[in-house]
Amino acid sequence: MEESKRQRQVASLIEHEMNAIFQKEGLNVIHGGMISISKVKVTPDLMEARFYLSFFKIEEPEKMLKHIKDMDWKLRKLLAERIKNQVRKIPVTSYYLDDTLDYVQKIDELFKTIEIPKE
Repeated sequence: MEESKRQRQVASLIEHEMNAIFQKEGLNVIHGGMISISKVKVTPDLMEARFYLSFFKIEEPEKMLKHIKDMDWKLRKLLAERIKNQVRKIPVTSYYLDDTLDYVQKIDELFKTIEIPKE
């Protein structure tokens, strides 16, 4: 199902504000690596926001994802302070590991192993 205009607007707003929160809280650069929000998806009823996080040079991404999930209450509270006048209800937040970069890297390595016959 295609996203509505309102879903895209709310997702964009939430992504922008949450990026600012990550910077303020020092979550975007941590342990010599970087964490970025690669995508935010909002459900049609605008009651849930799903954050897809991309980890770069993080030793244990699952452990870092758990740390962020443990901070969910604090992050949601900070988000609520920033967007309370723009949405009726603050969406429930959930966090997922975005493995797109890993997938692209594996595909790239596979392409490198393919030999092209010379004619």
